[in-house]
Amino acid sequence: MSTMDQATPMMTESAAPERAAGTPRLLVVLTIATVLGVIFGLYMGLVYAGTDVMQGEVQRLFYIHMPVYFGAALALGVTVVGGIQYLRTRQVKWDTLALAGVEVGIALAIVNLVTGSIWARPIWNTWWNWDPRLTSAAITILTYAAYLMLRAGIENPDTRRRFAAVYGILAIVTVVITVVIIRIRPDTIHPVVVGPTATGTEAMVQGDFELDATAGVGAALGINMIVWAILVPITLMWYRIRLENVAERVQMMRAKYLES
Repeated sequence: MSTMDQATPMMTESAAPERAAGTPRLLVVLTIATVLGVIFGLYMGLVYAGTDVMQGEVQRLFYIHMPVYFGAALALGVTVVGGIQYLRTRQVKWDTLALAGVEVGIALAIVNLVTGSIWARPIWNTWWNWDPRLTSAAITILTYAAYLMLRAGIENPDTRRRFAAVYGILAIVTVVITVVIIRIRPDTIHPVVVGPTATGTEAMVQGDFELDATAGVGAALGINMIVWAILVPITLMWYRIRLENVAERVQMMRAKYLES
């Protein structure tokens, strides 16, 4: 835990809300790398990778659909770290980090759900069904939406941060269930992208694909995992922390103005 107290530039910035706003050089570099990474990832998925032999062009959605969920999981995992650290230290910067993780995580989880529905239409002939993986992914989004409602419903800052920290720690269970449910529920028709997959007619129903079945699939998926599962969530969380710090400074200035 001690290393986290010293930790990342985004957390150092959060610890000093009174500092004059100015985009850190590292954030500028990270932003450029993220934008270029997204562009390169799209090129890899839409151009470089061959057309999947079983699903056709719609399979290209997986180059965003799968990595973006792991990006959401990373952001929501950061919420757990922020919640634990806030309960341990009562420092506001950790609550800010937890909030940033939830908001970014929800956004990425929604992208995952939407791209999954678009993929399902030609493969399953429906925009939605109550497949265990789809249902658990939707529950994850609703669970963290409730986190934001909880924060909005408690006026006392200390109570709000404490309740939010506990809730954010417990809510990660929904993320874990979504990741592992495909391995523990035999009735799911959601494709297994990595590892043993179905064969023959069953594979066509599920929409499975092997990483080595089509040229460039593994490379495109790997690049997009780096971009969407690491660069994008970290960059967005850093900006969200900066935005929250600005909001706190505005509130402090407003309070001082009303007192004077």
